[in-house]
Amino acid sequence: MAGKDVMAAAATGSGKSAAFLLPIAHRLIGKKRGTTRALILTPTRELAAQIDEHLRELAMHTPISGAAIYGGVGMGPQEHAFRSGVDVLVATPGRLLDHFSRPYARLDGLEILVLDEADRMLDMGFLPDIRRVLRHLPVKRQTLFFSATMPPAIVQLSQEMLKSPAMISIERKAEPAAGITQSVFPVPQELKLQLLDTLLQRGEIQNAIVFTRTKHRANRVFEQLEKRRIKVARIHGNRSQVQRTEALAGFKAGRYRILVATDIAARGIDVEALSHVVNFDVPNIPEDYIHRVGRTARAELTGDAITFVAADEENDLRAIERAIGKRLPRVTVPDFDYKQRPAERLEIPIQERIAAIRARKAEDRARAAAKAERKAAAVARPAPRPAAPRPVAPRPAPAPRPGAPAARPGGGRSRGRRRP
Repeated sequence: MAGKDVMAAAATGSGKSAAFLLPIAHRLIGKKRGTTRALILTPTRELAAQIDEHLRELAMHTPISGAAIYGGVGMGPQEHAFRSGVDVLVATPGRLLDHFSRPYARLDGLEILVLDEADRMLDMGFLPDIRRVLRHLPVKRQTLFFSATMPPAIVQLSQEMLKSPAMISIERKAEPAAGITQSVFPVPQELKLQLLDTLLQRGEIQNAIVFTRTKHRANRVFEQLEKRRIKVARIHGNRSQVQRTEALAGFKAGRYRILVATDIAARGIDVEALSHVVNFDVPNIPEDYIHRVGRTARAELTGDAITFVAADEENDLRAIERAIGKRLPRVTVPDFDYKQRPAERLEIPIQERIAAIRARKAEDRARAAAKAERKAAAVARPAPRPAAPRPVAPRPAPAPRPGAPAARPGGGRSRGRRRP
């Protein structure tokens, strides 16, 4: 509230969004409308849309206005937000830079800059974009860093961007919230889907976000669960913004029991009363584990975090246990056949996928070449010669009517001679 720069670290689900939205709204409520005075940068579209929704809820009975700026949707409404000067913009760096290339996108009146999930933005390679964004902002401003973890790279960036910041650390040690029950389920890689299906069929998981390592595995888990008539949606970087928004909204509304996701949904997504988080694949970065499991037990509620661990993932699991400072309990599911043979492979090896893509492209090229050959042959073929005109026989003269005067040799008819 005093206008100082802030560097804050706190666990996921502890209320960071309200921690900067409420003071921003309080400071801007008496300001003249028509000028954008606050910019909030986020790493993902979903988080930008969520923060914008939180702002609308918190400022419902105030004149404060806001807009979300992110890719995958039309730029028209976003351009209108710039031109009308909404009070708060919530943006992803890439789309914001797209707007900065247009003459209407000017933030000369900006007073507050917030970097939410700052560590994730650096992990996702946004640092060059952030530096480019800063060139379009006033030097004199209040800057706030908010994150669940503070790795050395973030500390170094804060030294460049912040001026004598107030340091706030709610939880100095990076670890999941106290209300999360964590457990590890050792299982062969090829039986992970069968184990997940078993837990779902037994009713041990009410609703869950299931995190996978890759977009391909997310698609395969989605397809297999859908075949089992489970209400499931998916969200990852290859899905359109409309599809991602529908999947998340449907999951929050209860239309879907399972949301299969890559780490795009691990940061900042707030789902009320989420019972389970399932790490279908062990994350290879301990901080990602903390953010994944932080989707449950939010706002001091309770939840379960289950991690499926294959033999080749044990090293990643040990790194996570070192980061959180404890060994996670191992769980064996009764009556589950750990030696069964799966009906089909979950993941198609990348070599086979590449070979299939190459085969499809070769077929496409062959069809295109055959079509081009047919077209060239049609052009080179000589045009058919026009047929000679058939001789037309003269039509016979019609027979004279009875009593009609005879025709003259020249073809005319005799008119007869006048009587004297």
